[in-house]
Amino acid sequence: MENILVRTPNWIGDQILAYPFFYGLRKKYPKAKITAVCLEWVKDIQFLNCVDDVYTLPLSRKQSFFERLKWIDFSAKELKQKKKWDLGIALPNSISSAWLLYRAGVKSRRGYGAEGRSILLNDTVDWKRGSLLHRSQAYFNLIPHSETLSFASQNFWPRLPDSELDSKIDGELDAFDVQKEWPSTIALEPPQVPYYVIAPGSQAVSRTWPVEYFADFAALMTEKTSLVGVIVGGPKETSIASRLMEDKRSNLLDYTAKGNVSSLWKIFKNAKWTLCNESGLAHVAALCGSPVQIVCGAADPRRTRPLGPASVMVKVNPLSCWPCEKNICYRPAHETIACLKGILPQTIYDEISANLIHSS
Repeated sequence: MENILVRTPNWIGDQILAYPFFYGLRKKYPKAKITAVCLEWVKDIQFLNCVDDVYTLPLSRKQSFFERLKWIDFSAKELKQKKKWDLGIALPNSISSAWLLYRAGVKSRRGYGAEGRSILLNDTVDWKRGSLLHRSQAYFNLIPHSETLSFASQNFWPRLPDSELDSKIDGELDAFDVQKEWPSTIALEPPQVPYYVIAPGSQAVSRTWPVEYFADFAALMTEKTSLVGVIVGGPKETSIASRLMEDKRSNLLDYTAKGNVSSLWKIFKNAKWTLCNESGLAHVAALCGSPVQIVCGAADPRRTRPLGPASVMVKVNPLSCWPCEKNICYRPAHETIACLKGILPQTIYDEISANLIHSS
């Protein structure tokens, strides 16, 4: 196997969960030239110790389906001119990712047989079974003959309940090596005082704990501990950070929109713990070694729970409609995101205090 093309996940959390896949792919094909094809907003978290090249698709969130397809076709032709691809793997279950491999002239095109993609892929994997697995395992199973490999290090990848993360490479993945995987990252420097992290953002309203709950939680922390709270996130989270900073009950620092996702690694690594929604930053925090407490709304932690070297705790309020995994809550207005609103700041403080504060 000489040249491998991988269409990477589109979202931060999914890309982080694909790390065992990339690690295992490199282990299986140590001499192959592996190219990752990704979107702009996950470019800085591609695993450069596992791949040889990164190709960024010129796509925008604002483009229509047909505009995106046109640019994907353009990129596929460009990739076809670069190399003859022996193997292509589509991690996203989209028509466009399979179309890219097909139009790039990839000889063996592998992915899950979802979304009617079998006509474009000539090596499909059963999605009915894959859909029941933890997403990290589902990605890993796309490595050809992956039953001969394993990835779950005893220390780094904790075994998840109701999942198939039951194999391991003893001693090989004790921690995530940022300098090897994200070598060009310029890390933000953490505060010089003991601190915890708040990551209050999420791509979906149905996964976003109310900002007033975060404010009440931060007030509890200031009242009961000496820790400073560090707010992290991108440009979209600056307005949330402003509201939290206006609350005079809390001792907080605003680190939002100060760098890209990978630049937060040292902030997470040195934090006492991180509180977040079920979001991309929850996965980055866990990967970089922070103990993580997730307030989980419309998500299924059996399939998307973050993996990392420290503890990951997930607080859920399982209503009759949970887990719905919908981006927008469909319940009546007076019951919107009731699963999240039923998780109170005092409950989260008590859980963190019992499991993290006292053990740190």
